Order: sequence, then C-alpha cells, then structure tokens
Amino acid sequence: MKSNRRNFIKTVGAGATGIAFGSVASVTTGCSTASAKETEDGQILFIGDDIANANTIYGKVKGYQLRGIFYFLGIPYGADTSGPNRFMPPQKPKPWTDIFPAVWWGNSAPQIMEKRYANAYGSFADHWNYDDVSEDCLRLNVFTPALNDGKKRPVMVWLHGGGFTNGNGIEQDGYNGENFCRKHDAVFVSVNHRLGPMGFSNFAKAGGDKFDESGNVGMLDLVAALEWVRDNISAFGGDPATVTIMGQSGGGAKVTTLCAMPSAKGLFHRAVVLSGATTKTGEKDYSEKLGEYILKEAGLKSADMGKLQEMPWMDYYLLANRAASKLAEESGPSTGIMRRGFNPVADGKVIPADPYFPEANPFAAEVPMLICSTMNEFAPSRTDAELEKITLDGVKAKLKERTFFGPGLGDKADGIVDGYAKAFPERKPVEIWSMVLGNRQGVVALADAKSKQPAPVYVAWFCWQPPLFNNRMRAFHCVDICFWFANTDLMITHTGGGDRPRKVSEKMSASLIGFMKTGDPNAGTLPSWTKYTSEKGEVMVLDDNSEVRNDPDREARKALPVT
Repeated sequence: MKSNRRNFIKTVGAGATGIAFGSVASVTTGCSTASAKETEDGQILFIGDDIANANTIYGKVKGYQLRGIFYFLGIPYGADTSGPNRFMPPQKPKPWTDIFPAVWWGNSAPQIMEKRYANAYGSFADHWNYDDVSEDCLRLNVFTPALNDGKKRPVMVWLHGGGFTNGNGIEQDGYNGENFCRKHDAVFVSVNHRLGPMGFSNFAKAGGDKFDESGNVGMLDLVAALEWVRDNISAFGGDPATVTIMGQSGGGAKVTTLCAMPSAKGLFHRAVVLSGATTKTGEKDYSEKLGEYILKEAGLKSADMGKLQEMPWMDYYLLANRAASKLAEESGPSTGIMRRGFNPVADGKVIPADPYFPEANPFAAEVPMLICSTMNEFAPSRTDAELEKITLDGVKAKLKERTFFGPGLGDKADGIVDGYAKAFPERKPVEIWSMVLGNRQGVVALADAKSKQPAPVYVAWFCWQPPLFNNRMRAFHCVDICFWFANTDLMITHTGGGDRPRKVSEKMSASLIGFMKTGDPNAGTLPSWTKYTSEKGEVMVLDDNSEVRNDPDREARKALPVT
C-alpha cells in the first residue's frame, strides 16, 4: 500500500497567510524565551534543544515553534492497539525516558488508502493530507501560543470527520490550529483514534465477556484523549476546566456520542456539532450480528478470537468488510445514516442509551451546545455544469432513485421537492436538490432534544457561497470548518481566499472563542445570537451579512421522512 507523505517544508509552511504577518511573538518555553519577528524574509521556524520542551505524565516531549506558535505533533495518548490490544479498550502509553520527538504527525488509523486521491477534483477541493497508517495510531497534536506561563487558556479538542471509518486529525488544511491559537490565545488539540472494523467490531455476543466493550473502543479512545488533556494540558498553557469538543460530519456524531458516555462526563465543558447532528447510535442487534458474521467469514469459533487479533490488520479489515457486505445484502436498506456497519452502539454499558433519542441523555445536560450545518451540504453540479439546467421534475426523478447516503425517497420525492420549491421560490432546482440532501432535519431534532436540558443550545446555518467552480460549489459539506478556525486564507480551495471570506471568518471565530470561554457565542461581532427554542427555531444564518431568523425552512422540512 503506497502512502502519500507530504514534505516537511510544505507542512510547516501551511498557515503562513496574512493573518499573522507583521506581528511579533514572544513566548516562554520553560527553558528560555524565543522571539520571532514575523516578516516575509525573517526566520519563522525555530527548533532546537531549548525551543519547545514540555512535560507530560508519560515523559518529556520536544516540538518546534512556527510563526510564534508551538507545534507538538504525534504525542502518544494510548498504547499501540495491535495484537492483544486489538478490540480492547485503550491502554495507557508506556512512559519514556528519552525526550519524545513530537515534530511529525502520528499515523492515521487503519483504513483503506488505495484510490484515496482517485477523484482529481475532490482531491483538489479538499486538499487531503494523509500519511502512514498503523494500529499505533492513538496520537494527538497540540498547538499553543505559550508553555508553562501559568495562564489558563480555553482548549479546543477537534474530532475529525469521515464518518466512523475514514479520516485523521490533519485531513484538511483547515484543521490546522495555528491561526486560531494566535488570534484568540487558545490551545488547539486534534486527535487520531481507531476507526472502522478496528474501532467498532462488536464481539460482545460472538466473542464473550472479554470483548463486551469491543463495539465502542473507537469512542473509548476519544475518552482516553480527553483524559490526556485533563492530565497534561496545563503544561501546554491550557485550562483543563475549559475544554470544548468540536467535530464535523462524523466528528459531529462523535461529539453527540461523547455526550452520552458516562466515562466522558466532566472531561469537556462545551460541545460544537458541525454537519453531524445525530441523535442515535448504531443498531445494537445489527452490530452484534455483524460480529457473528465476521467470525463466520473467518471460519472461526468464539474460542478462536485470538486469531483475529493476531492477523495483519489489512487482512482483518478486508475480512470484516466482506462480512459487513454480506450482512447488509441480506438485511436490506438501513433506516438511517450511520445506523448500521462499523459505528458506536448503545450497548447499555459504555453507551447506556442513544445520545438524544427519544430524549436527551443526562450525562452532558449541563454542557452548552452549538450546532451548525451548511445550506447545501452536497452540491451535485460542482463538476457537472449540465446539472445547473436540471428541472424540478428531473430533481424528483433523481431523488426517487437515490439520496447522498442511501436509497432514494421513492414516491415521497414529489411532495418533498414541491415543499422546498414553495418555501424557497428564488432557488434553482439544482439548489433545491442539494437542500433536500442537507442536514437541517437532524440539526432541529438534536436542538429540540438538547433545548429541554438546563444548558443552552445555539443553532447556525452556514449559507456563504464560495466563488469557485463557476459558483457551483455552494455552501457545501466541510466549507464552514476553516471559517470557525480563522483558516480561510489557508483552505483556499474551499474559499478562494481574500478579504470576503476573511471578514465572515473573523466574526465566526470570535463567536466560537466566546462560546468556548463562557458557553455563549455573543462575545463576537455577529448580530445578537438568540439561544434556540423549539417554538421559534432561532437560527443564526451565517453569510456576508449574517442574521438570526426563525426556522426559515420549517414548512419545507415537514415533507421530509422522519429518520
């Protein structure tokens, strides 16, 4: 399997766009004070014996300083998950006596890498960053303005997307924490954890009591990462009592799932869900049956589980996927997104019940939440200009056959498309198509459930349209991430760069840091952001000129099937 290793010069050069230039950074390293006048012809990268040293409870780590921000990359928060640790809850990393070189990204979790870059336009737009993969993947990255200075900065813990199967903590350039740390004096942490069959193979029934947590070990990894933050982040200038978890798409689903886990209670204090508003986990019975199918595919019995732990990870991964395909074919279509397959499940132990269905789980009742989705999520015509000419009848025909994540809407498609066209008469049919494929229904369901708890919930709808691909990208899935993190001049393949997206980003990132500090996003320069209520459905519509509106797509959503 061929890996795609980015060269170091490109990696450290990321983030060098206009936000930081012209400033002077002076920060304490614990051993000395380093100053870097950030000009185009001055030194911006510093690495050496006394530049970026920090202590963790497992040993010392050495990073580097780039444009005044300290980078610590690939720090172990858990042990290697191969061999006897496969399918098991994460183990603590073995302490080290030498200084750990935290100067390169940790391995991505095992996943299928072949043809990852096969779609040239997709690779261009999302600018994927992938490196080696291995089961020694429990690593995290820390970006911070200062070390050992006694300050208590708010901490962002970023959970990557890719469902529960793909991705890593540096997948997109917009995941970089440098600009956000500099702009808002915050600490940024990104995490890799087990995915797919390695993280969510449920052998609780097929393998016996020893494997009763196997269906959720990928989520237990995230709990271990949050425990690492609690125990170590003070040395990196962060406040363990002001931790925000934030994720997009599958990462958003990880956020809502952590909200339902007793072991995660108290480890985070704010929650942000982007385009991943889910109220349920996977189907427990289906997940346990999949574990039985895996053993059957391997020709093994329950007593032979050790053989599954011993085989090379790729062999197991492919075997598990074959079993999953057979079970899916026999079971018919799923009733919801990410409900079947290799996903976390409410097993009654690690996750006692679904996060926000039929009502909100109590473990994060005091945690304020911010939820955002994008207006279009999926832009069918991005690379196919002919689809700009599609009619409403054409959209109905497309949706009858297929939605983005699964089977089509059948006879319901006509009423749904007509409902959206009536609610948004100014929108072209191709835009109606993309809005039907959106995540607003999930956002409202999650917000309704969360609003019944003591902590407030705030809702946003990102509607800013990128000026790329002849304006056909629209407000697509992932585009808002770089706006929250002050990276619009870095993730230029999503924004085009320049002043227009930067102005929106400045307001959004200011609201985010305010939310991280207080649980209220009104610290920024956006209009007054009213907390969500089910009665009015208040939502901040994020655009060049943002405004709060009351549930602008309520009538259109009534036609959608309940998932």
